[in-house]
Amino acid sequence: MGEGLAKVRAIAFYLPQYHPIPENNEWWGKGFTEWTNVAKAKPLFKGHYQPHVPSHLGFYDLRLDESREAQANLAKQYGIEGFCYWHYWFGYGRRLLERPFDEVLTSGSPDFPFCLGWANESWSGIWHGNPAKILIEQTYPGKQDYIDHFNYLLTAFQDERYIKVDGKPLFFIYSPDKIPNLIEFTDLFRKLAVKNNLEGLYIVANTSDEDWDPELNGCDAVNLNLLGNLYHNIPNSKHYFYQKIRNQLHKSGISYHFYKWLKRPLRLYKYAEAIPFLTRTKNKDFASFPCIIPNWDNSPRSGLNGLILDGSNPELFRIHLKANINLVKHREQQKRIIFLKSWNEWAEGNHLEPDLKFGLRYLEVLREEIYGHGKSI
Repeated sequence: MGEGLAKVRAIAFYLPQYHPIPENNEWWGKGFTEWTNVAKAKPLFKGHYQPHVPSHLGFYDLRLDESREAQANLAKQYGIEGFCYWHYWFGYGRRLLERPFDEVLTSGSPDFPFCLGWANESWSGIWHGNPAKILIEQTYPGKQDYIDHFNYLLTAFQDERYIKVDGKPLFFIYSPDKIPNLIEFTDLFRKLAVKNNLEGLYIVANTSDEDWDPELNGCDAVNLNLLGNLYHNIPNSKHYFYQKIRNQLHKSGISYHFYKWLKRPLRLYKYAEAIPFLTRTKNKDFASFPCIIPNWDNSPRSGLNGLILDGSNPELFRIHLKANINLVKHREQQKRIIFLKSWNEWAEGNHLEPDLKFGLRYLEVLREEIYGHGKSI
């Protein structure tokens, strides 16, 4: 590429959802994928950017190797080191959406680095605005299930493409606090890794708590994702009249019904105002990797009950990106990691893949800042 040495290691979360599976056919109708909600999205207020329509990669199907190759080639071109594929293991060997990654693993294509992130959350009816409906419950049956889980992951950990930190495969856990006896779990995984001739595992835990110490909880580092804290922290926006009462109503049982009556989104913020609250403010001794959020709008899934960061654009993204790169760029090279949320979460309005409105601009900004020749701000 001729770009020189990257300042950071940029890893993008990757949703393997874009293909039909029997479960989604049963729950939501035959042929349902994430594209179903993306395509039917509508603006909820004046100036609301919806729907998001993909441009360069189109409405792809992840059963196709050509689609996966095109994604990897684009990500590589713009400075992303690799994908963190979301991985689903609900207990007793039950998996979902495994086909795209399984085919990446067995075929050797694309030749692009990857790691795995365990999305250990129960599946609810969130895609149709009914989060109270549990479709599949995340369970933790115990030690034998952990061993079975590790053995399933082992082939991936041994793959030469797997992303490593200090020689250890990076394994990401989405909800560490939901795992009974987290230290017991991580100790077992590490022992199994060494038993299978790996140097160990480098375990990264997702958290929104700036004080959550990974070393005290059996992990090596945290990915600090502050998105969910916005309604606690962000000042009432001068841009929206209704936000003056939003924070109080959000905690009450009538908040959703009130906003449905007003026909206003429950949680609506300016992206520009949210940026300072998406970056760590406390210095910590433990390893903490930032979570970079280029945009967010999950109203295609959740309607008025969603969270919307309104007004994101590539230059505002540059401000957010630059601030978080500065947090890690002076660390040892292996641990200059940022996580990008996300590569392709289209129904959350949360994607770096190009759309019709901005094209490649988010990716161009990413490459400029990663390789150190972006604009001064």
